Amino acid sequence: MKDVLAVVLAGGKGSRLEPLTRDRAKPAVPFGGIYRIIDFTLSNCLNSGIRKILVLTQYKAMSLARHVTNGWRHLLCRELGEFIDVVPPQQRIDEQWYQGTADAVYQNIYTLEQERPKYVVILAGDHIYKMDYSKMVAYHIENGADLTIGALRVTPKEAREFGVMEIDASRRIIGFEEKVPNPKTIPGDPDHCLASMGIYVFNAPFLFDQLCQDATLPESAHDFGRNIIPSIINTHKVMAFPFQDENSKQDAYWKDVGTLDAYYEANIELTAVDPLLNMYDYHWPVRTDQPNLPPPKFVFDENSGRRGEAHDSIVAAGTIIAGGHVTRSIIGPKSRVEERAEVTESILFSGVHIGKGAIIRRAIIDKNVFIPDGAQVGVDLEADRRRGFEVTEKGIVVIPTIDGSEALFSR
Repeated sequence: MKDVLAVVLAGGKGSRLEPLTRDRAKPAVPFGGIYRIIDFTLSNCLNSGIRKILVLTQYKAMSLARHVTNGWRHLLCRELGEFIDVVPPQQRIDEQWYQGTADAVYQNIYTLEQERPKYVVILAGDHIYKMDYSKMVAYHIENGADLTIGALRVTPKEAREFGVMEIDASRRIIGFEEKVPNPKTIPGDPDHCLASMGIYVFNAPFLFDQLCQDATLPESAHDFGRNIIPSIINTHKVMAFPFQDENSKQDAYWKDVGTLDAYYEANIELTAVDPLLNMYDYHWPVRTDQPNLPPPKFVFDENSGRRGEAHDSIVAAGTIIAGGHVTRSIIGPKSRVEERAEVTESILFSGVHIGKGAIIRRAIIDKNVFIPDGAQVGVDLEADRRRGFEVTEKGIVVIPTIDGSEALFSR
């Protein structure tokens, strides 16, 4: 893997996750209490033996850059040729923002060439899954491929949101369609399609040639799925690599938490007794920035109801459950739930303060929000809308970081 360079595309706006992405990039959105979404891709890289990583950012990248700097750079040794670098748009080639996934890599082609890799692994920084990329690189080399694409079995309905591959008996890709209403199913399996995971292994010289050719085409969207891949499948060897999950569960786990409802459900699933995503699997650890905080604390043990307790929940470091009740929820670091407050099926980010007697149901509350004593969230959705809070199709209330949030509850 010393000849492999990983490029993590982490510059998307994540507009479907607003207001959580109002002040941060999608890969920097918290997940599972202490993690950020990008931690899963970066952990896959380290666990796979990849020690040269470029993270390409674009929109609202400050918190993402800080997270990578604080939580990841110390794991790699520059003197040994290892690094993880956050690369903002440098506009060496073009003065525009990145126009597509291929353009994002092309505008940083100088940085890639400086590292002289033999293989380039291109990854998205906004999916939740565990995968050993070294197996995919080995498969790519064994098959003498120019490009290998990670492949995921999905239903035809789900496939409408993906690039869909058609393969022959050797798994060579012979057709590729991007987000079509009637995607082709797998031969012999009419219930599934073969979708691109947005994970690519390229021979480095081949990648550079294709990026330069695509950059000269004014009609191109400069996107791997829409332009690069369809243009080469008939002239070069492009292989499909079936997703091999490292999650140590019977069913494979891969999530695109691209909407508020999908994000909420993926988080709340973690509070189950035996969730599909195994976060306690020490053979494939998920790393993150771990600030120096005291352990969580549960105080008061009174039969009158003033009892700090949490059931079927994840409670992060630095949090105090001060006489409140937490059920099937995720409580982020440095939060506080006061006496007789009730938090049910909710996600609290860092530094959230729930006042005395407050009731929180099926909500996502961004960092440092204060919910005043006696306030209710998720109980009357129309009242939540009048306060200006986002309410999703499935009735999840989303409260962004906002100064003076307590004043909104007087409406």
